[in-house]
Amino acid sequence: MSGMALVARDLTVSRGGVAVLEGVNFTLHPGEVLVLRGANGSGKTTLLRTLAGLQPPMRGEVSQPPEAIAYGAHADGLKATLSVAENLAFWAAIHGLDDIAPALDHFNLRALRDRAAQNLSAGQKRRLGLARLLVTGRPVWLLDEPTVSLDKASVRLFAEAVRAHVEGGGSALIATHIDLGLEARVFDVGPCRAEPGAGGAQQSAFDAAFDSAFDSAFDAPESPGNAPESSPETAPKGARP
Repeated sequence: MSGMALVARDLTVSRGGVAVLEGVNFTLHPGEVLVLRGANGSGKTTLLRTLAGLQPPMRGEVSQPPEAIAYGAHADGLKATLSVAENLAFWAAIHGLDDIAPALDHFNLRALRDRAAQNLSAGQKRRLGLARLLVTGRPVWLLDEPTVSLDKASVRLFAEAVRAHVEGGGSALIATHIDLGLEARVFDVGPCRAEPGAGGAQQSAFDAAFDSAFDSAFDAPESPGNAPESSPETAPKGARP
């Protein structure tokens, strides 16, 4: 996983054609965790989506090795009628892997391996979604509020997975409001908030209120059951599998 740095250079990101963050600069090196902080509606999700290649930047540049990113979004990304084991095997096969046992064991899913995803609790679905990270083989993890719906024990499992990932040379950029107990740098998006009219468009008061309410629905402080769950989506050449 060496040499897999993610670099943002003078990045401006937009939502609905309106700049929300500008002048974003950082480098995420192998072996590092970077925690993304900012108020609800401040643009953290928009930044993560841009870094993952799911939308283009308005200005600036994102530099990343091809096939490097696994993106954990708000949606769970699971196939409801497939079992836990079948979901993991599906994603492992896409990435050329076949051993799902470590993922089952690490996220305490072995006893649930034959249960359909649609019959899992919210916390169990989230654990399954996070377990997908371990079968991607991708070195750069971009994670948006990954611990929503997890209890304290499951949060510890997730933190241990991240710690093992970075110790193996991977990296992680995590938008979260909670302390995961990881050695990490913090990047606060607050100072990068775009001025009204940045990028050549003026955001209306209605649009600003709508965007903030939309993000807040997914970006509230994490506690069991307070927000929709998600799981990783991987991205080819920076975007999708």
